[in-house]
Formats: sequence, structure tokens, C-alpha cells
Amino acid sequence: MLARVALGLARDGQSAVPTMTRAMSSVKLPDLPYSYGALEPYISGQIMELHHSKHHATYVANLNKALEQQAEAEHKGDVAKLISLQSAIKFNGGGHVNHDIFWTNLCPHKEWQPPSGDLKALIEAQWKTLDNFTTTFSAQTAAVQGSGWGWLGYNKATHKLEVVTLPNQDPLSVTGLVPLLGIDVWEHAYYLQYKNVRPDYLKAIWNIVNWQNVEQRLAAAKK
Repeated sequence: MLARVALGLARDGQSAVPTMTRAMSSVKLPDLPYSYGALEPYISGQIMELHHSKHHATYVANLNKALEQQAEAEHKGDVAKLISLQSAIKFNGGGHVNHDIFWTNLCPHKEWQPPSGDLKALIEAQWKTLDNFTTTFSAQTAAVQGSGWGWLGYNKATHKLEVVTLPNQDPLSVTGLVPLLGIDVWEHAYYLQYKNVRPDYLKAIWNIVNWQNVEQRLAAAKK
């Protein structure tokens, strides 16, 4: 159960790497809150289907496999095996947690609403306008070398927002920030539609960001 708790904590900005665990139920691939084609024309239905049903599903399958091996190694007292499994748990656990956030951070364009309330106030206090924020976020995220993520996180110590990029599937929890908004810039998230032009993908995705979900995450982080 500790591994499942750890994955849940990662969504709230705490450690995503489970410690030695006992038997646990399997991690599940979440359903999307919309159809595969609901984000068109900004993200194609083909990309969404492959991204969710193949890529995210693979992270879930590999995470469950690693967690089963971890439980077995703990039962046997095999410390060397436990240590060797941590990279697989971090990578696949991060892939699962990151995508779990990503899907809910998006919405069909017809449901799009601009930031409001505390989120709007923080964005305007730090970047003056939403356009300035999205420009900053897109520029930093487009510059990610290879595969990774762009994040908007909340710093509980400073009570400010921060834009951070991380490689591969590293979860934002490794920085101590609470994840509010994550944008996947692995090529599988955009290549079939945007080819190698990552900035075009980043420009388009702001049309389908679910700011209400981001606001809910901020409200939870401030409690």
C-alpha cells in the first residue's frame, strides 16, 4: 500500500519513489475525462489514442511489474534487488503520475475558460499577463533537450508559482513543488501532427488547457 500512497503523494508534490513495500493492489490506467477526438484540432484523436492506450498503458504495466518484483524482493530480504528496482519505479511511476495529471489538465476547446481567482492573481503578479506567462512557459519547455516535461508548480514556502522543466519522466515532486500544470514534450505527444516543430505544439495546447483544473490544484495546494 505504501507504493500506492507514494504515487498519490507525487500528484500533490511529495516523493514519487516508493520505499520498500508490502503487497499492494495494481495501479490502474485512468479513463480520460473526454473522448480521444475531443481535443481536435489542437491534438489529433490518433495521437490521443496512442498516447493514452499505448504509451501511458505501458508505464502502468511496467510500474506494476516493478512493484510486484519489489514486493517479492522485500519478502526475501533482497536489498540489492530492491535498490536496482528504484530507477524503474521512478521512471514508470513518474510516467504514470505525470500523465494522470496531464489528462486532467486538458479539456475540449469549447469548455476552455481563462484563469480566474487566486490563480489569475498569482499569474498577473508574477508575469503581468496570461500571454506573458504562456510565452515564458512555452520558451522554457520548447528548450527541453530530448524528452521531458514543462511544469507550472506551486512553492508552498514562498507562496509563488514557478515554471520548471524536467527530463524524461521525472515527477515534479523531486523539486518540492506541487504540480499544477504539466505539458508533455516527449515526441509521442505531438510528432504525428506537429512533426519536429515542438513550438507549434506548445502554441496550440494553450487552447485546450483546463484552467479550472489548475485552479483546483492550486486551491488544494494552499490548504
